[in-house]
Amino acid sequence: MINGIINVYKERGFTSHDVVAKLRGILHQKKIGHTGTLDPDAVGVLPVCLGSGTRLCDLLTDTDKVYRAGFVLGMATDTQDASGRILSETEVSLEDTAIREAALSFVGAYDQIPPMYSALKVNGKKLYQLAREGREVERSARRVQIGRIEIHSIERISSASLALVDDDTSVAGIPLADTPELPEKILVTMTVACSKGTYIRTLCDDIGRKLGVGGCMTSLERIRVGRFDMDHALRLGEIEAMAAQGRLSAFVTPVDEMFMDLPRAVIREESVKLLHNGNPLGAGCVACDMDFSQLSHGQQVRVYDRDGTFAAIYSVEKSRREFKVVKMFGDFFGAGK
Repeated sequence: MINGIINVYKERGFTSHDVVAKLRGILHQKKIGHTGTLDPDAVGVLPVCLGSGTRLCDLLTDTDKVYRAGFVLGMATDTQDASGRILSETEVSLEDTAIREAALSFVGAYDQIPPMYSALKVNGKKLYQLAREGREVERSARRVQIGRIEIHSIERISSASLALVDDDTSVAGIPLADTPELPEKILVTMTVACSKGTYIRTLCDDIGRKLGVGGCMTSLERIRVGRFDMDHALRLGEIEAMAAQGRLSAFVTPVDEMFMDLPRAVIREESVKLLHNGNPLGAGCVACDMDFSQLSHGQQVRVYDRDGTFAAIYSVEKSRREFKVVKMFGDFFGAGK
């Protein structure tokens, strides 16, 4: 079994679940999990956890992300992206300065109302299921953090060019070829760094609302999730070829590399069973990079088995002079998750 994280570039048309299913077939192992959904039309970085690395899924889901997005001003849809039904459209006449100011006003803490077409649940039912039934329910705003917005281009587009789908089929275009009479619009491209739980299509819609003309996301590419970036991501075809050639292990990030900023500790021979069972470890049970007196209460350390296998993350209980398990990564008999 392969343990670790592989940086996948999700291509257009695949769901995150599709990627996991494909990898199970390629790698011939079931223990695989993704770290956050991307819509089928969206592309980009999707870290996938393998084996014991699946215990990192929650950690990576909580990581800040960076996206490159395109959106049209002058149109709103029910899905807030180009796949939806047009709710309103208008000709746009806006200065570039006004557009930039409206977009940049969302930098910082921002209360965002999740879209109806999302996987969030209300009373046990996913919002997109309710939306498909023609029902709209009240959603509470959620506080998200926009760390950075960089506007790359602001382009006036005619009805003729608006009706064309991008030549690059790896990203979503503007599938409006059946509505050639649309008035002139403005196409904006931007990069957004944001916290977990941020909907970029909702941000595009909100920018359009602020400008009073409507906004509709036309393309989305996730270019970074935490330490994983687009330049080092592999497409499924590349992963399949490398696996067949026995070269894939070089592209899998070991689990403990996610914690290299933590002090390292190795279990002592007489305390191996305590570690394997996920029990608390006394200060003398491990040989640590730092003396126990140098560690602060709550500080975490990465603990290794006698053979050098990464076993667990423990935290310091200063008053008790011991380490308490945070999460086990070694597959030991009786070990906690």
